[in-house]
Amino acid sequence: MNQHTVDPALVEAARLARRVVVFSGAGMSAESGIPTFRDAQTGLWEKFEAEQLASPDGWRRDSGLVWAWYQWRTGLVRRVQPNDGHRALAAWARHVPMTIVTQNVDDLHERAGSEVAAHLHGSLFAPRCSRCGAAHPSDGGLDVEPTGPVPPPKCASCGGQVRPGAVWFGEAMPQEDWQRAENAIDECDLMIVVGTSGVVYPAATLPLRAIESGATVVEINPQATNLSPHVHHSWHTTAAVGLPALVAATSEYW
Repeated sequence: MNQHTVDPALVEAARLARRVVVFSGAGMSAESGIPTFRDAQTGLWEKFEAEQLASPDGWRRDSGLVWAWYQWRTGLVRRVQPNDGHRALAAWARHVPMTIVTQNVDDLHERAGSEVAAHLHGSLFAPRCSRCGAAHPSDGGLDVEPTGPVPPPKCASCGGQVRPGAVWFGEAMPQEDWQRAENAIDECDLMIVVGTSGVVYPAATLPLRAIESGATVVEINPQATNLSPHVHHSWHTTAAVGLPALVAATSEYW
């Protein structure tokens, strides 16, 4: 199966699907031009490891530096657009019940017209108070890369510092999102795993859970991953190429 041609068996699985779960990772957004987590280490950030800027310890050490980095990342995301893969999923979801579970902290699925049931690693666009947890409106981040720390805003409820909405290294995933992901996977008959390498746990266990529950699991990724030996279909293509092709091949049955 080449990167543009959809396996007929995959089309048949998509045609018969009654409940679809899409599990997306960084590769889903890379084609929109979002730099990966570590590729964003330029300019002011070159002397820092990504983990230093995405951890509770980093926040305690210099909250202004961490806030500046995340505001810069938020601005980068805001300036890019959803790709054809995001748009294909939004079109497909109009014809079959679909639950999107993502490891991505961007809002590209939503801007393409999809509803995301679970942001397993949080969202750049959902900052919250570091003290009381109250939600804080996002200002969309920075247009210009900062040259130094940026003081975090204060919480309107308690006066605490507002922190980025992404899940940091060493933090647990949001339990409500995780529960929604598990529930959707237990009920689905088709799971599309797109743009994730399957090495970040516990999220990497979700495709295996789907297999155990009897769902057909399809991997869309340019390279083989840790999940490849376990899934029913492993298609070496990208999200922006494979998803539109799959949706187009399936659309004649709608």
